[in-house]
Amino acid sequence: MKIDKIHKYLFFQISRYFLLILFIFLSVAWLLQVTRLFTITNLIHIEVIDVILLSFYLIPNLITIIIPFILIFGLLLCFIKLNRDNELISILSLGFGLKPLKRCLYIFSFLILLLFILLNFFLAPSVYELYKSKEYNLRNTLDLNKMSFSNFLNLNTNTILDFKKKGNDYEDIFISFEDDKDNLIYAKKGNIFIKNNKFNFQLSNGFKISINKEKEIEKLEFLNYILKIENKNINSSNTIDKNTFTIFDDINSKNYLNICFRFTDIIIIIYIIFLFYKNNLRNINFNTYNNVYFSLSCIILLIINQILKNSEIILFTYTIFIFSIILFSLIITFLKNKYE
Repeated sequence: MKIDKIHKYLFFQISRYFLLILFIFLSVAWLLQVTRLFTITNLIHIEVIDVILLSFYLIPNLITIIIPFILIFGLLLCFIKLNRDNELISILSLGFGLKPLKRCLYIFSFLILLLFILLNFFLAPSVYELYKSKEYNLRNTLDLNKMSFSNFLNLNTNTILDFKKKGNDYEDIFISFEDDKDNLIYAKKGNIFIKNNKFNFQLSNGFKISINKEKEIEKLEFLNYILKIENKNINSSNTIDKNTFTIFDDINSKNYLNICFRFTDIIIIIYIIFLFYKNNLRNINFNTYNNVYFSLSCIILLIINQILKNSEIILFTYTIFIFSIILFSLIITFLKNKYE
């Protein structure tokens, strides 16, 4: 009965600190992403509430990224507190040894791994795909009347628009579009509106330059000019983002590198837990030097892993590199513990 109470207390403490660090890290990461998304509202005046709702779709992906960091600092802060309050010594003095600590750590680690696998393999990619779709729809739902400037908008795959706006007047209108020629249009003033799913440009005081396939240039100056362009959005399906692929997508496409990335993330989490046990918990060593060593070892591995994942690297090189770092770290830890 007594050991059950110890298990429940330890599990509660570990979970509490994990959730605390999760809340802090996730809040910071979410706020940074919301700030980035607010650039959309600044450019095309999307409602703030739409951007905030959109940002919620990023949360599963953010959790997947920050879980290893949460694990590092959550475990450290929890056991530093238990050690400082002499609770670890009290548990050892009851004659149970490290068994309650190891068992709680194993159970907690198992639950974290299940959560991480669910997020990393299935949930996060699926929700991130919804995010990309909704972000695309927001970016391509243009209300030109609410915009003060255009910042070179891609109206479709063949058309770029830029203008300045004073009140309801459009000035310095620049249009680049392709048909059978490459065309550039500039007008000092004009009116722009959408009708019958077409962008309608009523332009005045400007010129049009067309360049054909033979590189021949044709220039037309005009006082008034009317241009209509189909409102065809850029096809978002052409944009490939590996973060939207579930494990089944990777298997079907035989993307072995991405599969390796996912399983390596699991191995890194196991490595963090194992290193924490060997370096800190096994000998109840929570001095500053030992804590810094554990933190830096894990964080350096996570940073290197992220850099490699975002670089052009082949499967064999990635695997050798990551596992060499893990092996080297474990050897250093073994030697450090042996000669301390």
